[in-house]
Amino acid sequence: MTINYHLDLSELSIDVTNSIKAAFPGKNIDITVSESMDETEYLLATQANRESLEKSIRQAEQGDVVTFTMEELKKKFS
Repeated sequence: MTINYHLDLSELSIDVTNSIKAAFPGKNIDITVSESMDETEYLLATQANRESLEKSIRQAEQGDVVTFTMEELKKKFS
């Protein structure tokens, strides 16, 4: 079994440790700690993504957007 915990370091507490102990009673486990990218870093991680996002932002700033009502969206995707 694998469980991934994604949390801010300030959330690391004895409760997290107890949760791990409860999930793997009597087992040997491996713990790997790595720094997570936030959503913005992830979306800007590649040049292609950056360019696409920048283009979309420019379009939105220029009013080049398509709008739908919730009812229109429901009809379109139902």
